[in-house]
Amino acid sequence: MADLKPRNLISVQERLRDQVAHALRAALISGELRPGVVYSAPALAADFGVSATPVREAMLDLAREGLVEAVRNKGFRVTELTEGDLDDFTEIRALIEVPTVGLVTRTATPEQLERLRPAAQAIVDAAGRHDLIGYLEADRQFHLDLLGLAGNARLVEVVGDLRKRSRLYGLTRLDERGELVSSAEEHLELLDLMISGDAEAAEACMARHLGHVRSLWAEGRADAREERPLLRLRAR
Repeated sequence: MADLKPRNLISVQERLRDQVAHALRAALISGELRPGVVYSAPALAADFGVSATPVREAMLDLAREGLVEAVRNKGFRVTELTEGDLDDFTEIRALIEVPTVGLVTRTATPEQLERLRPAAQAIVDAAGRHDLIGYLEADRQFHLDLLGLAGNARLVEVVGDLRKRSRLYGLTRLDERGELVSSAEEHLELLDLMISGDAEAAEACMARHLGHVRSLWAEGRADAREERPLLRLRAR
């Protein structure tokens, strides 16, 4: 240990924190961590098989994203989103993303748009293998890379923050019903419309897609109200 450089120790600690944060997000999406319930860092650390420190650090990261809030001397409470919150998120995203899709359709080259296809296909592939976290990661990459073609980094940052705050609880139920693949394929449909140069149809597709996202939130909230035991979590 004496020969190990401090920066390597820091790097390992940061990676562990990121792994824990990743697993916590997965638990939020699946409903293992329920809104309104307070969870202690030591208890979660025991489930992860790690010390409490990286769990606290990961929870603080999630707190900055608005996903949890600190409860003095107790732990962290998963924040609850009201129907008004969800409507607000959907409205803001629609105001930003729908016209931006139209703008990118009119200004981006077919080659630029075609480079988004692997991410769009990755969404479908993740849905096919029931990989909800992989689905969300590919979905995030596709949407943010698409918006990035508009050339406005602040716009991408705002949408990225909105996506973190608006948890897709409904993905689990959609996957259980066998409907996640068809939802995922909307990304390929959107991309094809954009490559064809049909800005109006692309905007309509994006608006429809965001409407589906809002429906997922509504279903997920209903699922989250059901009592279920907390499953043991495992960091990747």
